Amino acid sequence: MTFSSSCDSGLISNTDAWRDLQDHVDEIFGMHLKDLMQDRERCKSMIKEFNGIVLDYSRQRATQCTFQKLLALAKEANVKEKIEAMFSGVHINKTENRPVLHIALRAPRGVEIMCDGKDVMREVWEVLDKIRSFSDQVRTGTWVGETGKVLTDVVAIGIGGSYLGPLFAYTALQTDPEAAKLAKGRRLRFLANVDPVDVAIAINGLNPETTLVVIVSKTFTTGETILNSKTMRSWLIASLGPSCVAKHMVAVSTNLKLVKEFGLNPDNSFGFWDWVGGRFSVCSAVGILPLALQYGFAKVQEFLEGAWSVDCHFKTAPLEDNFPVLLGLISVWNVSFLRCPARAILPYSQALQKLAPHIQQLSMESNGKAVAMDGTPLNYHAGEIDFGEPGTNGQHSFYQLIHQGRLIPCDFIGVIKSQQAVNLQGELVSNHDELMCNFFAQPDALAYGKTRVEACKEGIPEELVPHKMFTGNRPSLSILLPTLDAYTAGQLLALYEHRIAVQGFVWGINSFDQWGVELGKSLATKVRQTMHNFRTKGESVCDYNYSTTFMLNRFLQGKEKLLHSATWLLVEGFSSLRTKCCTSIQLLGALMQVSRCATMHLCG
Repeated sequence: MTFSSSCDSGLISNTDAWRDLQDHVDEIFGMHLKDLMQDRERCKSMIKEFNGIVLDYSRQRATQCTFQKLLALAKEANVKEKIEAMFSGVHINKTENRPVLHIALRAPRGVEIMCDGKDVMREVWEVLDKIRSFSDQVRTGTWVGETGKVLTDVVAIGIGGSYLGPLFAYTALQTDPEAAKLAKGRRLRFLANVDPVDVAIAINGLNPETTLVVIVSKTFTTGETILNSKTMRSWLIASLGPSCVAKHMVAVSTNLKLVKEFGLNPDNSFGFWDWVGGRFSVCSAVGILPLALQYGFAKVQEFLEGAWSVDCHFKTAPLEDNFPVLLGLISVWNVSFLRCPARAILPYSQALQKLAPHIQQLSMESNGKAVAMDGTPLNYHAGEIDFGEPGTNGQHSFYQLIHQGRLIPCDFIGVIKSQQAVNLQGELVSNHDELMCNFFAQPDALAYGKTRVEACKEGIPEELVPHKMFTGNRPSLSILLPTLDAYTAGQLLALYEHRIAVQGFVWGINSFDQWGVELGKSLATKVRQTMHNFRTKGESVCDYNYSTTFMLNRFLQGKEKLLHSATWLLVEGFSSLRTKCCTSIQLLGALMQVSRCATMHLCG
């Protein structure tokens, strides 16, 4: 599929549509939201509804004319055609020569989605059916561990998109009454960081006899994931013996050779495809397997159905009514024209506490680019810094900066029906209503602000008036969900996935590669070898700049001191135990305890 547009042979900033928006910025800078919000017809035109979701973007620093110009920009950038290309299996990830088909992961059985001349849906549903069967076996106790006990606890090992997306979905459902009932007696933990502290947190309170480990690594070569997997394998074997691995560890991977070499049964491996990017993989076996083990496959299928509903809307809705397109254009407007450096994601639901970290990776890894698809350096801002925290926690953390500091557009996300209703006698409103009072108040506070006149009318002392004035005119949008359950969590996921893709479509960048992640990894390989050579061959640290050499030497010398201390502990411990232990069995047991203490001292 080819696109015919003046922006195809260069940057989108060279088009008339882009220049028209640049000329329009000065007009917007002369307007204030408190005045724009008085226009009832404008506000009405900026409130949209789709499948139970309400989107209100009337508090953006934009007029109806602005959105007409933004839609013209979308047409100039061939956004509609690029959406169609994505759904058709075209290799739109050009730097890696891959299709982008995470939408196929949630398509219903019977839908045809073609890629490179074949329908991918048969393989997608083969994996889903395998997940359904395996998760049912584990949950019902048909599949048991080495000692015959039911596997009630799951540790999912993965990093980046193999961790943040599944964690978001798991947390969103954790306090949903129906999902919580399905998860009763079960525990799901995530292990991502190679820091051994993360291992300690993941296994705290778990019994190896009842623990199943899910290793998520497409190639089975991701450094952090494989090291954590070896650590968990050692933990299991220490209690259950080497034969336990096949029953207590499974993989989400396509490298069956390495899966088998690791000691796993390749039949217990769940695959996915090159057309699934890591940060877009929640709906693949990466997320669906651990989630199905926790909540059951039927509940997780509702999550897929919610995402698919937004997929269909994204593909078919006109640009002017298309939620992901409108959201994407709003971000382009704020970043590239109003020069806003960041976006705050503010869910007024504690169950969405892991939404912002997932969107942070999804957005910043996708659109943190400096060149267009053809390699041309961008001459405009693209990408934004994403951060966030559930309300009202964020209000007592960083809202000060949002109200009186930098200009940061905000996404407010609210829910009509709470997962946990609390109504206290004598209170004006319920606990959830109290939360939502803030959800409705904050956007208006940001938009309207407080003038000197208003501050003086409140009797504020003159010397404090400048400190208690608020400029207002700070943009936000609001998303209101009917409830937060598996279906709406899936909708929310797809909404942000496609919004981020639209931004990339307009900016002309590749939102589906991540070459910036690779540089640090390659440099770490050199440091790893340096550490090994220092400890095994006594080689000095060299071939680094002064600062890195200094810090690396300080680290290695500090570790050497810990090693000497640990050795002293072992020697002293052994001498003491020889005089206290009457039998060799007692001595062996005591030695193991001293060894563990010394190891902890060394690793500390």
